[in-house]
Amino acid sequence: MPKMKNKSSVKKRFRVTGTGKVIGAQAGKRHGMIKRTNKQIRNQRGTTILAVGDARLVKIHMPYAK
Repeated sequence: MPKMKNKSSVKKRFRVTGTGKVIGAQAGKRHGMIKRTNKQIRNQRGTTILAVGDARLVKIHMPYAK
């Protein structure tokens, strides 16, 4: 039986923690920063843990993730 492949786009954008949660970039920072408050821009820095439903969709494409 050959190995299953990860989806290339998913392995570039997400990673899985030791406890099996999925980490991804914060949403809503691509454009239109003038409309957003400084607090919102600050809070969207870095990464965040995905919601359970979103994480389930991502994990479908990462067969060997925990």
